[in-house]
Amino acid sequence: MHTITRAACALLVAACAANAPAADARQFAFGPGKPPAGYTAVTADTVYTPARGYGLEPGTAPDGAHPYYFSVDLPEGNYTVTVTLGDDTAPATTTVKAELRRLMLENVATAKGQAVTKTFTVNVRTPQIANGGEVKLKVPRETVDEAWNWDRRLTLEINGAHPAVRTIAIAPATVPTMFLLGDSTVCDQPAEPYASWGQMLPRFLKPGIAVANHGESGETYRDSIARRRLDKVVSAMKPGDVVLMQFGHNDQKQIKEGKGGPFTTYRAEIKVHVDAVRAHGGLPVIVSSMERRGFDADGHVIPSLKDYADAARQSAQELHVPFIDLNALSMTLYEALGPEGSKAAFAEPAPGRLDNTHHDNYGSYELAKAVVLGLRDAKVPAAAYIVDDFAFDPAHPDPVAAFAVPPSPHRTAQRPLGDEAHR
Repeated sequence: MHTITRAACALLVAACAANAPAADARQFAFGPGKPPAGYTAVTADTVYTPARGYGLEPGTAPDGAHPYYFSVDLPEGNYTVTVTLGDDTAPATTTVKAELRRLMLENVATAKGQAVTKTFTVNVRTPQIANGGEVKLKVPRETVDEAWNWDRRLTLEINGAHPAVRTIAIAPATVPTMFLLGDSTVCDQPAEPYASWGQMLPRFLKPGIAVANHGESGETYRDSIARRRLDKVVSAMKPGDVVLMQFGHNDQKQIKEGKGGPFTTYRAEIKVHVDAVRAHGGLPVIVSSMERRGFDADGHVIPSLKDYADAARQSAQELHVPFIDLNALSMTLYEALGPEGSKAAFAEPAPGRLDNTHHDNYGSYELAKAVVLGLRDAKVPAAAYIVDDFAFDPAHPDPVAAFAVPPSPHRTAQRPLGDEAHR
């Protein structure tokens, strides 16, 4: 309790600091006409180049009918992004994603001539570690497919049925950070049909806290240490920041390889993470891995990660840290959807080829809600940033037919790394 109280105080101080005016804000205006004072005009010809330092990603443009990307060179850190949405000539519906498909704003509707202003907080990062060295990125996955997550710029995806952005203002923000460490079910997946709860999480948080997703496909607690992802996180951490950690799917391979197990090395590696986060003033939160999709004859989920979920729970109890039982929440969710209905929550990279481990946008959206519910129930201080209208019951998930987050333009048939034994 003492640790959580200190964290809550640190969150409050950081939130107050975030309201300070930023002298180095970047402001851009889209569309016809003269831009407002202090804004830089962006037209269909304003293509990003390193020399310019901002612009539309090549091959995309704001035509009102297709998604497009806008990038701005920025140092590593957290930023407040304020967008004014709307179209003078027609009704519009705009969704905004950041970097690699992190959902920031969902289907903001504006009437013809209406202007609506929205704000969100986003994290920009590089591989460099403050005290020396850098994250050992996977080549080519992270250096090519996921390069937008590591470059020195912020990329915004403007999507929707009729996407319309009038202005974008970006300013540095001194705010709390919620760091994520995990595997392919957590990390920012670069292309459809794959997605993760980590990508959907920002949608359910108010402005004033940034989500920094350092998860990566195919990884374990051991990889987090060896590839220096943990080092990167704690080097960027401020007192009061939160770290959500979810591994388990790939850790199972260590049993087959004779290199560990859930109640030995797995728990020891959890402790390494908890100790490191605490040493830097952060609050660690342990999350058990969601289940894979598999049902018995009675319609109950077949547990495939029980030992790892139990080990995660035991570690949280013994180390006195908050625990989110996503394993149990996911089983409730899948059973509510049923053996057939649950297929809609999992990625289908090709017709008739369902991936029973990795999720699509709908499944990730529901699991993100489960994580948010877990944050609230565990009384993690960062739960103060949950959006006001949040509500979720995994036994009564959102109807699949009502889900309308627009897919991103990029698509792949390549399965995320790891978990080979459960294809």
